[in-house]
Amino acid sequence: MKSLLVILMMLVLAIAVGGCATQGDLEKVQSQQMLTDAKAEQAVQDAQTAKAASDAAALKAEDAATRAENALKMAEEREKVADEKAKKADAIFQKSMKK
Repeated sequence: MKSLLVILMMLVLAIAVGGCATQGDLEKVQSQQMLTDAKAEQAVQDAQTAKAASDAAALKAEDAATRAENALKMAEEREKVADEKAKKADAIFQKSMKK
């Protein structure tokens, strides 16, 4: 009976010692955690850089759209002036034809 108890105690002790993490295991987990943290930090930096580039591109696109609108307005104004000049020229021509 005592030998069975001793064997059982040794078995429990072996399981307990084998189930515990070793210093090497802990260092490995810490190393992996540091690597994961570094990757996450790099991903955040990359995301910030991409957002800054996106914001800059959006500003350029907005500026280009504003310039295009202004160019269109100027073209419309020039067209109106040209139409008025053409009407005046036509009126002068019609008067000259009546004489």
